[in-house]
This record gives sequence, C-alpha cells and structure tokens, in this order.
Amino acid sequence: MFEFIFVVSCLVFVSTITWLSYKLGETKSMNAKVSSIVGFVLAFIPPLALFYIGFLAFKNESPVDDSTVSE
Repeated sequence: MFEFIFVVSCLVFVSTITWLSYKLGETKSMNAKVSSIVGFVLAFIPPLALFYIGFLAFKNESPVDDSTVSE
C-alpha cells in the first residue's frame, strides 16, 4: 500500500511541475514547450524543480510579439 501511495504522489508531483512550467512559460518565456520540457526533466530532482518554478515565477514577463497574437 505504501508503494502505491508513493508512486501516485510522485506522478502528481511530476505532472504538477510540468503543468506549472508550461503555464508560467506561456507568459514568462518565449517558448512554453521548452519550459515544460525542462520542468518535466527537473521534476525527477525535486529541489531543482522547485528552484526552477521559483525562477519562472519571479522572472519578468517576456515582451509580446504582435505577429504571434491571434485575434
């Protein structure tokens, strides 16, 4: 039973870090997909993943390119 809880909590942590990386990457970086891939890889090393999320959270927003904005 303990193994099941551990595996589920690990999967929840990895998916949460990946989702947060993507959402923060949409506004804080030029490429959200790369941010989510880096977040996914770092999610397997929890302290680094938390530092990465903190880095993205406190980073200034990237400038918006008018050619990529759809109306």
